[in-house]
Amino acid sequence: MKTWFFNECPYPYLPDPASYESIRVTLPNGHYDPRIGADLYHMYLDLWLEAEDLGLDLMLNEHHQTPTCTVPAVPLMLSILARQTSRARLLVLGNPLANRNQPVRVAEEMAMIDVLSRGRLECGFVRGVPYEASAANISAFRGSQRVWEAHDLILKAWTTHDGPFNFEGRFYTHRQVNIWPRPWQQPHPPVWITVGSGPSTTPVAKRGHVGAVFLAGYQNIRKIFDGYRQAYLDAHGKPAPLDRLAYCALVFVGDNEAQAREGAEKLLWYMNTSKGAPQFSNPPGYHPPAVAAQFLKPQAGEATPITVEDQMARGNLFAGTPDQVFDQIKAFWEYSGGFGHFLMMGHAGLMTREETLGSMTRFAQEVQPRLVELAAGYDESEMRARREASPDRRFADTGGMARDFVR
Repeated sequence: MKTWFFNECPYPYLPDPASYESIRVTLPNGHYDPRIGADLYHMYLDLWLEAEDLGLDLMLNEHHQTPTCTVPAVPLMLSILARQTSRARLLVLGNPLANRNQPVRVAEEMAMIDVLSRGRLECGFVRGVPYEASAANISAFRGSQRVWEAHDLILKAWTTHDGPFNFEGRFYTHRQVNIWPRPWQQPHPPVWITVGSGPSTTPVAKRGHVGAVFLAGYQNIRKIFDGYRQAYLDAHGKPAPLDRLAYCALVFVGDNEAQAREGAEKLLWYMNTSKGAPQFSNPPGYHPPAVAAQFLKPQAGEATPITVEDQMARGNLFAGTPDQVFDQIKAFWEYSGGFGHFLMMGHAGLMTREETLGSMTRFAQEVQPRLVELAAGYDESEMRARREASPDRRFADTGGMARDFVR
């Protein structure tokens, strides 16, 4: 199993959340101090370099008009790491294709980084979260269709080497496509696509791309991964390899439970500050009508508190000593049917470099080797039998590990 260290590069020095409507799109950038921001950028780059030294691979993403992620142009950050690193695979997850008006420019940027890194790029494509629609000044309608048309144009640009071609699509028209440079990896860099439901996995599995899932938890992971496996089997006539599936969760590994509890609380800054106004979280055309309607309905009762215990039980957060974190990930891995990539969100909010590096080091030295061994023993038929014998569930039985953190 490969582990990818992930950090959204937040700017955490914010006013009281009660004082603003939405952390995304409208929070005035007067709260941003460029001098502090520069220090943060350098710290984040250093953490990625330290992750490579520990034998981990690296993941980056981008968002727009939000302090939760101050990387609005991921190719810029990625190009720095392509030059400063030498061994780690570099995953961008991803390029928000529905918000980009020039897919050929994306093809050029990614080909350049693939060459600069001497073939270490893993190229992810995403639709983009709903908050991005206004920031990108685009309509969210038919975003998924735009993603797949842009995807087809990019792959054709990467793999055409005998001179220009013209592209006439529903959303994109481009003449004289003939990118320089072309990618280092042939026929093209590995492609990843984020998925969030069983049906969304079908086009990803048919193309054989990696399907990546973020914070789906026990409640949703089986139907998503099983949807991918079935679509892959239908399209290719064989079971999906383990390395076609990826899962992202928050992770903090402590020397002891008290330290792990403190780190886990800081990681939850990522969820506790993600306050979004409904006009940005539910733009017209982004969600299917039935889903959009749910956003408009009053919510009965109180929302479930975002706590360490709750998020650990859901399978969104793995925290504890090295032994505990391994046991938690192993339980989730077996319940899901297995995956070959673990996307480790190891920093958030006001976590210091020392805290992040300490957790990452403990993970790399004491957890990751056991995950590699776990995945090496994967048997598809045995895992399928286990899943069929194990009932679906919304929450994990953490065996007391989450409860041990109660103050």
